[in-house]
Amino acid sequence: MILLGFDPGTASTGFGVVVADGSTLRAVEHGVIVTSPRTQPAARLAEIHRRAVELIDRHSPDGVALEDLFIGANPRTVLSVGQARGAVLAACGLAGLEASAYPPAEVKTAVCGYGRADKSQVQRMVGAMLAEDLTAASDHETDALAVAICHAVRSRGRAAVRAAAG
Repeated sequence: MILLGFDPGTASTGFGVVVADGSTLRAVEHGVIVTSPRTQPAARLAEIHRRAVELIDRHSPDGVALEDLFIGANPRTVLSVGQARGAVLAACGLAGLEASAYPPAEVKTAVCGYGRADKSQVQRMVGAMLAEDLTAASDHETDALAVAICHAVRSRGRAAVRAAAG
């Protein structure tokens, strides 16, 4: 199963493509879509959308997952992250893909076993799960890989429940 995870943001949108084969997880591609603050907001969102479409076309994922909004103290941040999420969701909609969303604490629990893990713990666990050195990776791409892993874990759990209900 090919899973595409996103950690959306207007300045930096992390992405990660993970292949889940049974209990084995492998990273295929990860990176960050960066837009300039000097660029008009519509152009920035268009770039995020264009790159998300490219990733979907290149990898033909079976599932897409995004990190849910973290409602912090700054409403501007919430708005810009929501707009970036919309650009990614529009790319998914055009491809006929449903996108799942996971709150940060659920992603951290799926990856680290603890919903309040810090960035370095998430990075170490994601690297261990994918057998990849992520020390040079940004927090955004590590978070996107973590979201894809969370989706793999949750999808397997839902499949097991369906099979048991039979």
